[in-house]
Amino acid sequence: MAEVVAWRPGVPGLTEVLHAHFTDHVYPAHTHEAWTLLLVDDGAVAYDLDRHPHGATRGLVTLLPPGVPHDGRSSSPAGFRKRVLYLEPGTLGAQRVGTAVDQPGVDDAALRSRLSALHAVLRPGGDALEAESRLAFVLERLAQHLDRAVVTAPDGRDDALADRVRDLIDARVAEGLPLAETAAALGVHPTSVVRAFTRRHGLPPHRYLTGRRIDLARRLLLAGMPAAEVATAAGFVDQSHLTRHFRRMLDTTPAAYARSGS
Repeated sequence: MAEVVAWRPGVPGLTEVLHAHFTDHVYPAHTHEAWTLLLVDDGAVAYDLDRHPHGATRGLVTLLPPGVPHDGRSSSPAGFRKRVLYLEPGTLGAQRVGTAVDQPGVDDAALRSRLSALHAVLRPGGDALEAESRLAFVLERLAQHLDRAVVTAPDGRDDALADRVRDLIDARVAEGLPLAETAAALGVHPTSVVRAFTRRHGLPPHRYLTGRRIDLARRLLLAGMPAAEVATAAGFVDQSHLTRHFRRMLDTTPAAYARSGS
């Protein structure tokens, strides 16, 4: 018996998200065009990668490189539960494939925590900037492991950069600000954007943007615009997305807020 849920997230660099529970399923040998980034939440998986045996357990983050044959099966009759991200081939680079073949399992609690947090925001209707930010930190840590150069996070102090990012967000509240596009325009790594902004302004860019969108939504609601239209005009996915964030910020619904002064 299998339970499989898969979707394509709207996040640059990700091609697919897969959550699955398998009991007796056995994957035949196959390859992927994408990097396969795997978390095992229950049970354990035995697999061969490039004809060498390996195991994926709850304590490991498993990274399988593109183009390399692998299979998979449960290590016990109880089966296994997993969460998988498929990363575009260019996200980690062809030069790192050999290292991943040699050591596909990464024992890093911080990386696992980052990856689990990323999965939590990848559901449809999730915050795109938050997902992109969390993915950037996951990729940074993976690249360090593949390069055998895991280091302490830098201080991240760059007030001029942080203020430029804030100005860009303020100018594009409804449209949003893709992290990769912003970092490329400013000539820095995406994680540098997030670290500098958080250090300077006390919260990450995605939370700042959500707050600005709520401010815009409040003004539009009090001006008489219907909540469904406000959601789109303020940059939310839909009315339920607006309502969720509105409740979190103000402990009331957009409709009730609009009626409150009547």
